[in-house]
Amino acid sequence: MSPDRTTHGEVSSAAQELEEANAAGVEVRPVAGHIGAEISGVDLSEPLDDTVVAAIRAAVLRWKVVFLRGQRLDHAGHISFARRFGEPVVLGRRGGASPPGFPEIETTADRLELGGRYGMEHAEWLERRRHSLLRGWHCDHGARIDPPAATILRAETVPPYGGDTTWSNLAAAYAGLSAPVREFVDGLRAEHRLGVGYQARPGDDAYLRHLLDHQIASVHPLVRVHPETGERVLFVNGYYLEQITDVSRAESRLLLELLLEQATRPEYTVRFRWEPGSVAFWDNRATIHLAPGDNAHLGHPRVMHRVMLAGDIPAGVDGRPSEPVTGTEPGRW
Repeated sequence: MSPDRTTHGEVSSAAQELEEANAAGVEVRPVAGHIGAEISGVDLSEPLDDTVVAAIRAAVLRWKVVFLRGQRLDHAGHISFARRFGEPVVLGRRGGASPPGFPEIETTADRLELGGRYGMEHAEWLERRRHSLLRGWHCDHGARIDPPAATILRAETVPPYGGDTTWSNLAAAYAGLSAPVREFVDGLRAEHRLGVGYQARPGDDAYLRHLLDHQIASVHPLVRVHPETGERVLFVNGYYLEQITDVSRAESRLLLELLLEQATRPEYTVRFRWEPGSVAFWDNRATIHLAPGDNAHLGHPRVMHRVMLAGDIPAGVDGRPSEPVTGTEPGRW
């Protein structure tokens, strides 16, 4: 998320921009103690004043995810809004549910197709990917060398109940560690790999073959420095994280369990109840999120549209950047 007025370390500037937004009639209302705010007084389908754009950016940096309800965005408006904050990612491959003519938009209903491509019902595919309580937590495209800076998700159709999304603040999770543990993890790095933890089917497994043929992996710092706020962020997730480097597998397993439990403690999270027209805008560098697992059996459609903003290469506390392992290079999707 490229800064216009909010730059590295300028948290006070972000607070000033929020005050300016309030003066302009934009309300930013926090909804949880560490993460999440609802923004009202903004119509995203209309051209936005620079002050409003700056206030939204400041709110995202401060609260990590912001929510706007009752928006009347179409695909073109969604992309135009995203462009005020950075460069939308153009995916090389999308599913059949994504809209033709708008390559920046991925429709999440595409995910329902994935299991079927490889001979599985969606429920089985989901269970094999999320076989533990923490496996579903992820940032978007975390195995890439340059994960997206931010994601803007728009709800078109949602079930009458169920289908909530939950986010966690990784900067607050890092700050909540004791000082000796923070000092210890500051110097560690870990491999993030696509498809980690997938539980293969007995015999031939077409999805496993796909994962092996399309590997994406990078070594990221376990603690990254946020490029705009300067915060230290506990850069862990349950879906992509494979192994802490330079420690044994037994040590890595226990350390990751400790850190993932810390990252997903309830006090660092916020849960959002979607409505048609809701928009969630989150900082993908400082959060992980958990997509719902309680609605697939309900038989109600859930159609969401996603635009991601191009990100940078993470850097650790020591300034060392992430390193690609396989299948990824900056800016190439």
